Amino acid sequence: MKKINITETILRDANQSLMATRMPSSDFEAILEVMDQAGYHSLECWGGATFDSCLRYMDEDPWDRLRKIKSKVKKTKLQMLLRGQNILGYKNYPDDIVRLFVAHAVENGMDIIRIFDALNDPRNLEVAINETKKRGAEAQGTICFTTSPVHTLENYVKLGKRLVDMGCDTIAIKDMAGIMSPQEVYDLIKALTENITLPIVVHTHCTTGLGPMTYLKAVEAGATTIDCAISVFSGGTSQPPTESMAYVLDGMGYTTGLDYKVLKKINDYFRPLKDKALKEGFITPYLMGTETDALVYQVPGGMLSNLVAQLTAQSAMDKFNDVLEEIPEVRKDLGYPPLVTPTSQMVGVQAATNVLVGERYKNISKEVKSYIAGEYGKAPGEVNPDLIKKVLGDEQPITCRPADLLKPAFEDAKKEIGDKARNDEDVLSYVAFPQIAEKFFDRRIERETNIAKYTIQRVD
Repeated sequence: MKKINITETILRDANQSLMATRMPSSDFEAILEVMDQAGYHSLECWGGATFDSCLRYMDEDPWDRLRKIKSKVKKTKLQMLLRGQNILGYKNYPDDIVRLFVAHAVENGMDIIRIFDALNDPRNLEVAINETKKRGAEAQGTICFTTSPVHTLENYVKLGKRLVDMGCDTIAIKDMAGIMSPQEVYDLIKALTENITLPIVVHTHCTTGLGPMTYLKAVEAGATTIDCAISVFSGGTSQPPTESMAYVLDGMGYTTGLDYKVLKKINDYFRPLKDKALKEGFITPYLMGTETDALVYQVPGGMLSNLVAQLTAQSAMDKFNDVLEEIPEVRKDLGYPPLVTPTSQMVGVQAATNVLVGERYKNISKEVKSYIAGEYGKAPGEVNPDLIKKVLGDEQPITCRPADLLKPAFEDAKKEIGDKARNDEDVLSYVAFPQIAEKFFDRRIERETNIAKYTIQRVD
């Protein structure tokens, strides 16, 4: 009987996709020990947008969050999502920062690091993979799935072989927009398994309604692990439901090793948190529905919610469909990047700007300019030559690994933030999100000062 592993995403991607990662650790700490008994392969609990959201919105130290989870989860592996050379930010960082970040993530409890690059440029993955292996954690190399004239089975297999050569332990197929059809995943896994022997993990979303069917064909083709979300936080822009997928797979002769009674306890625990998020407006009905337009526009859930927020803030929701239609055009001009952080934000913001200004590329964001200059890596396809000319003039995009042009930054950042940083983890937070982290440090000092004053007053 073949074992199919299930990774639970409620602590990271499920709540990121449905409620913009606004779930503080205080909301889920009480259920962690129960989750540890469910039989999950791993708990995806960190990385992605959790780091930014902890500092920016929840006044919470993301490193402390990881340590709290690790203190309660003893049997189940912890998993995170890392943006390769972007670590958890939105630009490339020097190699010393990437290595230190990975080292401290593993030191604080991380077991599996899923490493991806928005452009599928392997040069942006190699340092993070190398350091993950060096620290004894599982390096999960990632293929970001998308469709375009340049994203062929041949090119995906080529990337898969490169990930093997880099020393990856497993390979993940990351379908961030939920656009991978059952036949596409079957063909991709078959093509990969004919050329490589590593276990294959599949990640998708229910955005277009394809998710559960895609997972079944993935398992049939030879996938070893799938990402699911406990049912109350599943569906819509989140993942397929854990309980339903386990039920179907167990009924088909596979074994998932999950305890259904424990899963019910977990689901019952998160139900009121879902109700609270709905009441507070963090989860909207729009994000819970099925959007087959994503099959055309390839817009992932997080990008969709950001787009709605951007247009709403400018009282321009009447332009929503126009922006959706502009997104594939911008993507084509930029050489068909997969729409995943940070390229999804670049393409979405630029498409919205083109529509709102009423002229294509009259205003070009600094991120798109950096992308065109080659600072994010090699575009999968050809970037529009007229756009290159408009941005760079007579200069040419760089062709080397972008991080080769970056100087070590940790020691300078440590001096810059000074006593506000209490350890190396604080410095890394500052490097990733300078203004946000510094404000967090200031609030932490103020909070501790107030507690000290209150304690002295009580003693007096």
